[in-house]
Amino acid sequence: MADLTSGSGLKSAALLEQMRLHMETDAGKELTKKVGLVYQLNISPKKIGQNEEIYVVDLKKGEVTKGPYEGRPDVTFSFVDSDFLAVGTGKLNPQMAFLRGAMKIKGSITAAQKFTPDIFPKPSKL
Repeated sequence: MADLTSGSGLKSAALLEQMRLHMETDAGKELTKKVGLVYQLNISPKKIGQNEEIYVVDLKKGEVTKGPYEGRPDVTFSFVDSDFLAVGTGKLNPQMAFLRGAMKIKGSITAAQKFTPDIFPKPSKL
C-alpha cells in the first residue's frame, strides 16, 4: 500500500500514515476489535469543504486508506488540517471542536463519540 503522505499537502497525512502503520501492530488489531467502525475523514487545507483530501479509517478491517469509502461509513467528519491534527494529537477535545464548528459530523453520533484521541497511536514525531 502506498504511503499516505505522497502527493498530500496536509500535515494530517503524516498522522494518518502513522495510524496506517499502527493498524498492523497488535495494539492496532486490538483497536479494530474494540471499535469496529468506519470513519471517513474529509480534511481541507484551510476551509471545510474546499480542496478536501479524503481518508478512511476502517476500524472493521483495520486499515487506513486514501480516497472515499465505498459504501456508507458509520461517520463522516469534515475538518481543516490544523484542527484534525489538534484533535488527533489530543490538543483539542473532539467535543469542543464540534461545538466551535471546527469539526462537522455526518452519520451516527454514537459512533462519532468513539472517535477520540485514544484511537491514534502516540506520535513519535510530527
